[in-house]
Amino acid sequence: MPLGDNLGDKSDSRYCGVETEFNDDMPHVLSYNINGGFDFVVAPLMEPGYRASMVNSANRESSVLPFAGSDLVLSPAQWSSHVVGKISSWIDLDSDDDVLREDSEIALKQELAWASHLSLQACLLPTPKGKSCANYARFVNQILENLNNMQLWLRIPLVKSDDNDDDSVNGTSDGMVVEPTDSWELWNSFRELCEHHSQLSVALDVLSSLPSVNSLGRWFGEPVKAAIVHTDSFLTNARGYPCLSKRHQKLLSGFFYYSIQIVLSGKAVHNLPVGSSASASGQTDNYTQQAQRHEIRSYLDYVGYLYQKMEPLPEQERFEARFSTRPLLNCFYKCQIFFFYNCIVLMLTSI
Repeated sequence: MPLGDNLGDKSDSRYCGVETEFNDDMPHVLSYNINGGFDFVVAPLMEPGYRASMVNSANRESSVLPFAGSDLVLSPAQWSSHVVGKISSWIDLDSDDDVLREDSEIALKQELAWASHLSLQACLLPTPKGKSCANYARFVNQILENLNNMQLWLRIPLVKSDDNDDDSVNGTSDGMVVEPTDSWELWNSFRELCEHHSQLSVALDVLSSLPSVNSLGRWFGEPVKAAIVHTDSFLTNARGYPCLSKRHQKLLSGFFYYSIQIVLSGKAVHNLPVGSSASASGQTDNYTQQAQRHEIRSYLDYVGYLYQKMEPLPEQERFEARFSTRPLLNCFYKCQIFFFYNCIVLMLTSI
């Protein structure tokens, strides 16, 4: 459900999704997660074991994809409104392995074509594997030139190696070790190679450790569409429920203000008190009592609790947010207004 339900003091509803494993029973996946309180799923579109090099050439050219289920298992509205496609995480278009690189190119093209056929609003691209992402970005840029209105979210881990913070250490992203790097520089290189295409955005992997405040601040000037928060990033409060550190809480509040959607990822890592059905804030609501209890529902409850306790935006900032949801763009528009105002004043004084 929208995190902003029944919150009249908030200007917009915020939505929360969940990252799922591959399952060819999409109706069950969607039903379980929607009834569990989530608004959408980030679901793989391809069977994890599929590789183009393992399929003979006759079948490879067939219009029937060997990895895809039927598009009729969900209605067009369900595909469009409740599913974000997750492109296979093994894809590596900059690999030194020629077979892996060719398989990656074929798989990426097939999966995005299938997602476009399903009329998905967005697809999550895997994190670049190494320091170089030139071929990956080149290939994505070619796809963007002929893509419909679907958005591509590039998955980027929220890390920066040269911070002096004690909590700036290596993390994991999508099951893989993240090497020390400045992930903003990685994103900046990728989007420059994609010519700053308007349909290319960011999905930030929020790990248990966070970079410095200055490093975090740069992301609020970027087209961040989603923040993927891993369950192992949560701490445990005195009552045994999952909670987040003060820094993580402040970061999520910033995401809420800029309409960045939250996606929870991972399995439950907390042993909740037996028989507990209360939310992380210690309160229950009718929706929680009626909904099917999801495995990570307690994490969703906590994210909703953080949203509810937020202070509403001041009226001026709420008005400015209608014109832009990014501070850098707000600054640009303000400078434009100031410039034109001065021009008018000069014109009037010269008459």
